Amino acid sequence: MTRLCWHAVVSGRVQGVSFRQATDEQAQRLELNGWVRNLEGGRVEVLFEGEDQAVRELAVWLEHGPQLAEVAHVTLSELPLQEMAGFIVRR
Repeated sequence: MTRLCWHAVVSGRVQGVSFRQATDEQAQRLELNGWVRNLEGGRVEVLFEGEDQAVRELAVWLEHGPQLAEVAHVTLSELPLQEMAGFIVRR
């Protein structure tokens, strides 16, 4: 099975709407490894890796996020595997 590692920066109304927590829940459900954190300027950054289909599914979810979010743009880039264990919300 193919494993992927992707980095995402999500912009729009994505802070103060439980975006990090919802991303964590989705990543756990999909058995992905990585982290999510807020960035200055109101954006959210996500690094996630795992099985190809699960990585792609989270990327699609990031395009709309949780119910209260208003995603304007998602920038995705592929990285070498980081071999992370678990998924965390960074503060």
